[in-house]
Amino acid sequence: MSMLDDLIGNGRPVSHHGPWPRTVTDSSTWISAASRLSEGQLTMLGLWGERNAVHMSLLDEQAGKSAILSLQELRNGYPSIAQYHPPALRLERTLRDLTGLEPEGLPDNRPWIDHGRWDLQFPLGKRGVPAPAFSYAFLHADGENLHQIPVGPVHAGIIEPGHFRFMANGETVVRLEERLGYTHKGIESLMAGADLPRGIQLAGRTSGDSSVAYAYAFSRAAEAALGLEVPLRAVWLRALMAELERIANHLGDIGAICNDAAFALMLAHCGMLREQVLRAADAAFSHRLMRDRILPGGVAADLDGNGKAGLQALHAELSRKFPALVELYDNTASLQDRTVGAGTLHDGLARQYGAGGYIGRAAGRRFDTRRNLAYPPYDELTFDIPSLSDGDVNARIWIRIREVEQSLSLIEQILDQLPGGPVLSDVTPANDFREGVALVEGFRGDILAWLRLTPEGRIERCHLRDPSWFQWPLLEAAIKDNIVADFPLCNKSFNCSYSGHDL
Repeated sequence: MSMLDDLIGNGRPVSHHGPWPRTVTDSSTWISAASRLSEGQLTMLGLWGERNAVHMSLLDEQAGKSAILSLQELRNGYPSIAQYHPPALRLERTLRDLTGLEPEGLPDNRPWIDHGRWDLQFPLGKRGVPAPAFSYAFLHADGENLHQIPVGPVHAGIIEPGHFRFMANGETVVRLEERLGYTHKGIESLMAGADLPRGIQLAGRTSGDSSVAYAYAFSRAAEAALGLEVPLRAVWLRALMAELERIANHLGDIGAICNDAAFALMLAHCGMLREQVLRAADAAFSHRLMRDRILPGGVAADLDGNGKAGLQALHAELSRKFPALVELYDNTASLQDRTVGAGTLHDGLARQYGAGGYIGRAAGRRFDTRRNLAYPPYDELTFDIPSLSDGDVNARIWIRIREVEQSLSLIEQILDQLPGGPVLSDVTPANDFREGVALVEGFRGDILAWLRLTPEGRIERCHLRDPSWFQWPLLEAAIKDNIVADFPLCNKSFNCSYSGHDL
């Protein structure tokens, strides 16, 4: 029996379409789930709320099962998960900012995405409660010769805003605390009441470098809710776009990490290869980032003969040039001196936080949604999930390298096996309330999408969870005992999303 089965059995099932059951439960079962999370028996996939309800998605990794637990008809609050399971902390702080529901027993009562500047308190459900006077106090560290180093939120480059507060002893980092939420776009509020065409536009703009992955997850959730069957050719084209996006981002990251270690040559070469990927994507799907190409029901752009030939040429070019870059990285001693042993994340934390993508796999958590919770067409494709145990910057680079190689293999298989036929199905409302959920593997890791549709086919509620929710806190742990000068290198090796972390 799965660890989830008895939790689900203690509640009241909700009509939920797709493979994930949702159960309305009571506080005792809610706390029991928190206890199992704290013991490592389950993994948290997400935590979000509404005006009078909270929902938590859980994964039993051994059984390959997922489910959603819900507390409903809440008046003011609910038992905090974070008091048992620290990865829930920022999610519960955010949930309180958005809904006003109080996580009872929350270890940290500071706001998270509310910076005290919102015109409307509780965007997902104003309760008529006066807004408290805003203040934000960074955590304090005691000790001799400690000093604070504030960095951001405005940075010298073109990266998004985020504040980093270092406590340091000389050049050694004693503690890092992050302050995010500066890019608040109100995605979840904008979703409410939108139709599916507008919803998919918003989903694809949640985090710009993951346009494909977010649209992919949103579309699969909507299709699960509506019981919609996607044309087979569209299923394969979606995977093709996802692998192109993965390669482009990994190439950009490999070059940028090396550049932060003062090895600009890798940045130049990887940048040229990344540009070739983006141009090939534009030629094949009429957009460099393939934005708005994936829709509920299929895809908006088919792949013609010229586009396919361009992708085959790209595959040949990358297969020829990329191995030389791998050898360059591996044989540059001065570069290895900076990356090996820097920013080490231990496997226990990676597992506790359910860290996905290259961050988790570099620290021994060998989880990939394409394999562990396989969805078409990945259940018909051959590929490996690379993993290492070192957990340092070097390991995160090597995971990216191996994933580029695996994605190239997947692209070759998809192009060889691409079926014919239509690429888009008609989408019609179901005339009742429908819910759907999906988990899709983006380049950073697993992206969760959950939504509820009205009988008219509009979005009543949608939640999109970026992998960075469970990765940003781990950067704080990984940088400890490193020197301040290595923070840009470690930060880039994580490359968490600011925008995707801000709902």
